[in-house]
Amino acid sequence: MVLPEAEGDPASAGLADLLSRVARGDREAFEEVYDRISGPAYGTVLRVMRDPAQAEEVVQEVLVQVWQQASRYDPAKGSPMGWAMTLAHRRAVDRVRSAQAATDRELRSARFDRERDEVAEDVEDRMERERVRRCMGGLTDLQRESIGLAYYSGYTYREVADLLQVSLGTVKTRMRDGLIRMRDCLGVER
Repeated sequence: MVLPEAEGDPASAGLADLLSRVARGDREAFEEVYDRISGPAYGTVLRVMRDPAQAEEVVQEVLVQVWQQASRYDPAKGSPMGWAMTLAHRRAVDRVRSAQAATDRELRSARFDRERDEVAEDVEDRMERERVRRCMGGLTDLQRESIGLAYYSGYTYREVADLLQVSLGTVKTRMRDGLIRMRDCLGVER
């Protein structure tokens, strides 16, 4: 891509001076910068976005950025037109990526909604609860009470031991044995 202003070009030096004035808040200088870069910026953005209306929006954002960040232009790093076109290209690519990410999110959300069947989930939950109840019924009283207090009521092993008036070691052993029986009953693999 050949930029309208090459290094050492008097027009490039003029644009660099204008950017320097814009950095100091000179509105008339910005009007001149606007006139010089809006057309090339639009062309750059349109090549990336392919939508004229969106390209116009992005160019406006780029020109605001030029106004706000003119002091960041460094002549040692390239021509003022090259700097402005880099801003334009980056902004256009960001907009395209953002739009693609939003589209991807919407597609994932729509797919998730279709895959989710609340009735089937409710049936599965009920069946799972029934399996757990059935397996709990196969435990000893101490195992069932210990597991119920710890997992359903939120007590610690020490609190369970105090509530059941047995030693902490007994509670730990009974819970371990009970959980192993629950695992086997439920068919959970390690």
